[in-house]
Amino acid sequence: MKRLTLLRHAKSDWDDPVARDFDRPLNRRGEKAAMLMGQFAAQRKMQFDLLVASPAVRVMQTLETFFAGYGQTLDARWDRRIYLASAPTLFDVVRDLPDSADSALLAGHNPGLEELILDLVPDDGVNPLREDVEVKFPTASIAVLDFAIDRWGQAGEKCATLSSFTRPRDLDPALGPGTR
Repeated sequence: MKRLTLLRHAKSDWDDPVARDFDRPLNRRGEKAAMLMGQFAAQRKMQFDLLVASPAVRVMQTLETFFAGYGQTLDARWDRRIYLASAPTLFDVVRDLPDSADSALLAGHNPGLEELILDLVPDDGVNPLREDVEVKFPTASIAVLDFAIDRWGQAGEKCATLSSFTRPRDLDPALGPGTR
């Protein structure tokens, strides 16, 4: 059994005049959401053997704040492939995870993370969580996928179960759409 937790970076600051998208920081709402999601992960006793993440500034800041809320830190394995990656590229990242990690956390960006979930989880009409992801995988959201596999290299389309999907607004309505 393998477990993959996907964390989308929190809300970034589009008003910050950075030269490159890669360098865009979080805004205050994003910081609040990342902290809340870290606290949620701690309350749910989520465990991670490995963290693989995009090295973009907004992902780094999301993780720093997430782990402050979580109460412990993991050293990240920064993987440039994750930055604005497509689902096929993220599939490669997942298949390259070391088999010694049973529970991996992958932090990155949309639309790739959302597409990855939709590719991994069968559209069988019985999982309302998949339908929620299909509508939108918002910033700072967490999706937990379980795989009945022994090695990450066995991961393939429609082979995962979406065990949970939590958005910041599920925990605090003030973090929902249309709020600042």
